[in-house]
Amino acid sequence: MFTETSITITVNGTTVRGTLQDSAATVSLLAQLPLELSFEDYGGQEKIATLPAPLAMDGMPPGGSAEPGTIGYYVPDQALVLYYDTVGYYNGIIPLGRFDDVATVRDAPAFTGTMTAT
Repeated sequence: MFTETSITITVNGTTVRGTLQDSAATVSLLAQLPLELSFEDYGGQEKIATLPAPLAMDGMPPGGSAEPGTIGYYVPDQALVLYYDTVGYYNGIIPLGRFDDVATVRDAPAFTGTMTAT
């Protein structure tokens, strides 16, 4: 059965809503919540923050691509990624879900955000 978990991420006082798709990686991410993460811009296409512990990769593909609004995990850097631009296939990109306010994430300078399950 396909299930999703609702989450929120605060971005400079604005609440950005999202969903995580059920997978081994998201179960291990949810076990770490709530998290306070320091996001920085990377490459003019994403905001990235290092997670305190790696995510489980059981049954996950070796890589993926991301469209704007994708919540992802970048395995080599143990990082949570909020994509605000299209990124082609790359080994180590693991899509986890979606978020709804691409403009807020894109336009924010580096920020510390709190991620919680709702």
